[in-house]
Amino acid sequence: MSLSGAYDPANVFARMLRGEIPATKVYEDAETLAFMDLFPQSRGHVLVIPKTAQARNFLDLDPAKVAPLMLTVQKVARAVTAALDPDGVIILQFNGAPAGQTVFHLHFHIIPRWEGEEMKGHGSAPMADPEALADLAVQIRAALV
Repeated sequence: MSLSGAYDPANVFARMLRGEIPATKVYEDAETLAFMDLFPQSRGHVLVIPKTAQARNFLDLDPAKVAPLMLTVQKVARAVTAALDPDGVIILQFNGAPAGQTVFHLHFHIIPRWEGEEMKGHGSAPMADPEALADLAVQIRAALV
């Protein structure tokens, strides 16, 4: 998919927001939702999405919605860092299929990194154990400030 086009309300994140499919939630407010990635590139990989915007990518997002989204990205990244004590953290966002985007609902990746640990490839990581994700979500939620 290119950078432009119509928003598809049947995408997996839109379905998650409507409660049609489950999510292991880490944080939620009126504007945003953060949840564990089902196919994590690293232990503690979290996704952050806007709840009230039908934006396929960052370029589609109404400027008034940028600040609340970025505040949640920072808040959750700080909690991931506090809870899991990684050596580094990647904050990543793709725009369009050629750039690596696979779900066409705007989302940010928060990926903790540890020295000497290989990161799984985007779009090719195996599905995580739901119980392990739930345990990580509890740890991260406990570190939210």
